[in-house]
Amino acid sequence: MTEFVALALTGRRVVVVGGGPAAASRAQALLAEGAVLRIVAPTLCEDLAGLYADRATDVQWIDRQVTASDLDDAWWVSAPEADASERASLEAWTDQRRVFLEASSARVVDQGDLDSAVSEASISLRHKGAHLGKVVLVGGGPGADDLITVRGRRELARADVVVTDRLAPVGLLRSLGSDAEVIDVGKTPYHHPVPQDEINALLVERAQRGDYVVRLKGGDPFVLGRGGEEILACRTAGVPVEVVPGVTSAFAGPAAANVPVTHRGVAHGVLVISGHDAVDAQVLADWPHTIVVLMGMGRLRELSAALIAAGKPADTPASVVQSAWSEQQRQVVATLGTIADAVETAGITNPAVIVFGDVSTVLGDEAADGGRA
Repeated sequence: MTEFVALALTGRRVVVVGGGPAAASRAQALLAEGAVLRIVAPTLCEDLAGLYADRATDVQWIDRQVTASDLDDAWWVSAPEADASERASLEAWTDQRRVFLEASSARVVDQGDLDSAVSEASISLRHKGAHLGKVVLVGGGPGADDLITVRGRRELARADVVVTDRLAPVGLLRSLGSDAEVIDVGKTPYHHPVPQDEINALLVERAQRGDYVVRLKGGDPFVLGRGGEEILACRTAGVPVEVVPGVTSAFAGPAAANVPVTHRGVAHGVLVISGHDAVDAQVLADWPHTIVVLMGMGRLRELSAALIAAGKPADTPASVVQSAWSEQQRQVVATLGTIADAVETAGITNPAVIVFGDVSTVLGDEAADGGRA
């Protein structure tokens, strides 16, 4: 693992040379530490272009190859994508100007090698000790390591501490070369070994130590993930906090089995509910489109019976997808009246997503084959 250097960059001019994904990752980290950026590159990748558009007040873009004069007012230079010739020029120019040049083993990489290249080249921009750290809530997606967002991977690579849920892709840390401390606060159905208020306190306490804390969750932090509670706890304590959305299993779980939660002419809306909490069965029975239930396996029989009693037709198609996007994925397709028995017979268990509605069979036999690549 690369040794890291701690810097105070707030308000300082930093020049980022290059417009590719590695430069985008570096620019995001530098901005998070308060740097004022000058990006010098003929073209910008999508992430960098978005950063420039969103942060025009503290990001300048010079759309050409770097020249010596671009460094005249710089305090630090980062060039994660520079080749040997560009690196030699930058070393000469920064020596003349007494400007720091980031030590780097970075290389120009394709997307498949990006994580390892960024990890090898990265400089830590962490403020330790008395300085306040930060909390980032990262949605890890529906289970597979490659279904986390690019930004989520980037934040995970920066973490000092990862506070993880049971279904989050924590194994991704190995491929990122991270040496972050991992704290497991995962819940299982009806068993919460670390109560939510203790998780909130943990996030705050570690950030107040100066750590860069990633709260890694399965799915999306704001879809039945208690992310809002954690945001409020951090704000109350004065801890900087942000959220990185993830792909929610409410949509991705069914998609893994070729069940679209909406489909033209069949369902143009979707209702997502928690199976742990009481919801008016009449409201659900009157909903004419797709119903997706998360964390509802323990109440599947009760819930399906309540819907039928409230007037939902017993022959309404239903499906359950277990362990979506993994080698353990399984699916049962039945009806509202038979789904509980079908699940029991097949031995389908948690984690699973339940779908009530015609979308369960809209793709016919293809749905039962699963939708994974």
